[in-house]
Amino acid sequence: MAMHLAKTISIALSPELLLKAKAVAEKEDWTFSELFREALGRYVSGEPESNGLLRRARGAGAALGIATEEDVERLSDEFRVEKRSLVRQ
Repeated sequence: MAMHLAKTISIALSPELLLKAKAVAEKEDWTFSELFREALGRYVSGEPESNGLLRRARGAGAALGIATEEDVERLSDEFRVEKRSLVRQ
């Protein structure tokens, strides 16, 4: 007699995250179970340092008011302009 090794669980998702998850699952032609197994597997097999680094970087960015890729581009442009002006002095 074979044992059932998988365990069914329930999770709560925000409506926004649910829509994103549905879109990814459809795009990849996966079930929700496959999507979440893949995502969780990648997360837990990643180096703990990189997971912590990403979390700290997001926190630091939020503290500086960096919320979008446009913010990053703007700050990069500002840095380059400032660096050029210092080199010219």
